[in-house]
Amino acid sequence: MNAEIAIEDDTPADRRRRKVREAIIDAAETIFTSEGEEGISMRRLAEAIDYSPAAIYKYFASKDELFASIREMFFERLLSRIHAAMEEGGGIAPLCSRCMRAYIETGLEEPNHYMMAFSASVTSRPHLHDEKEVAFEAEEKLVDMIKAGQLEGSFREVDPRVASKSVWASLHGLTMLIVSISDFPNGMPGSEHVTRDAVIDLHTDMIMRGLLKSE
Repeated sequence: MNAEIAIEDDTPADRRRRKVREAIIDAAETIFTSEGEEGISMRRLAEAIDYSPAAIYKYFASKDELFASIREMFFERLLSRIHAAMEEGGGIAPLCSRCMRAYIETGLEEPNHYMMAFSASVTSRPHLHDEKEVAFEAEEKLVDMIKAGQLEGSFREVDPRVASKSVWASLHGLTMLIVSISDFPNGMPGSEHVTRDAVIDLHTDMIMRGLLKSE
């Protein structure tokens, strides 16, 4: 269902529930920023939004579920950006480049949200690779783009699944650096002239060179 239509059809109760969920997530991000994951508990969240702990559990059964929801929200935003990039058309190589940059930019939109999405509470969950997760759909989009690039003869012949994991690891590494270190990269000695965009452009170019066939 279209998200805009779903919101228009919401009842007052639906809107209240969504508002409370958003308040819980905002409170979690605020606590995470100052105290890290260890500072977050259902009781602390309840106090932050002036709710009872029992009421919080109506929205999230546990802290793990809260963090998993945050991760899913990140990938939902990413998928939206990927769909927008695909609508621009063009060849597979430039499309992949746009999607790579979209991943990084999606993480930079809400840095604390991104760090929480990949915190220990989420990455240690046994169902992390459950195919129902939005993350699985995001990876499938990347795998499909890599396969399409191979079919048109632009990308070298490698296992698309291996390539997708390598691309994600590279993008995640740079994104996590940028969101974790406030003055990265130009705050480092001797790098005052280095811009974030320049690093992102070179990073995505290097990833693309690894996918492209040698001339």
